[in-house]
Order: sequence, then structure tokens, then C-alpha cells
Amino acid sequence: MEKFIKNTLILSLFVIMAMFMQSFGASISAAESTTQNKQTMADPEPSMDNPRKVLVSLNFNDEKSVASLLYNVINIQKSYGQDNLEIVVLGWGPGVRALLKDSPVRARIESQMQYDIQFIACGNTLETIGISPDNLIDGVGLVKAGLPEIIERELMGWSVIWP
Repeated sequence: MEKFIKNTLILSLFVIMAMFMQSFGASISAAESTTQNKQTMADPEPSMDNPRKVLVSLNFNDEKSVASLLYNVINIQKSYGQDNLEIVVLGWGPGVRALLKDSPVRARIESQMQYDIQFIACGNTLETIGISPDNLIDGVGLVKAGLPEIIERELMGWSVIWP
């Protein structure tokens, strides 16, 4: 009987060890999975007091490409969180046409403005193509010159994306 108890005890220890090892392995796998999906952030991490500042250059006008850019802008905002990001889309050259009232992506732009995404148009481009700033979607900002605006924001620490 003593041998039976000893063997049962040993078997129980093996079962407990196996369960522990299985559980420990699952924990490691879960941790690895979480680590692989975690975004690496520079220090200090973005916050309401220290938002990331991103300018996205829009210099094309085909509807599919503009729609793709707008989708990517939303992805950036989702990644950082609306309160941790200041994001601007600056239309210049052909891209300024996407910011006009008759733009096929007007509804998307107006929707994104409600989520604190700013849109700015290049005044030089509007002047060159003979379009009044009154033709911009309501709420779209205006700067004198788009490319110098990009340069200055970059010098002020903004990240510039050139899709």
C-alpha cells in the first residue's frame, strides 16, 4: 500500500508539473503574441500633453489615390488615438482639387474634420488654377504656399508623410 501511495504521489507531481509547463508555455506564447502586435513608440510616448504632429502631403487628384490617403490618415489616428495626435492633410498642386466643394471625396473629408483631422489648401495653387478660396470645403484652412508650409512644419518637429 505504501508503494501505491508513493507511486500515486509521484504521478500526481508529474501531472502537476505537466500542467504547470503547459500553462507556462501558453503564457509565454500569449506574451510573445502581444509583444509582436505592440507598436514601438519613441520616448516620450504620445499623450494629450505631447501629441505626435503629422502632416500628410496631398499632391495628386485621382479619386482612388485620395481615398487611400484618407483611409491611411484614419489608420494613423486610430493607432495613436485622437487625443494623442495632431494631424494635418495639406493639399497642394493637383491635390488641392480634392479639397474643393465639388470634390468626389467631400463627404469623407467633412467626416474626418469632425474627428479633429485638419485640412489645409495651398493658396498659390488655387491662384495658379484660378479658383477662389470660397470654393474650398467649409472648414478647410488656407496657407499662402503649401511647400514652404511643409518645410516650416518639418523644422518645427512635425513628421511629414509623402505618399
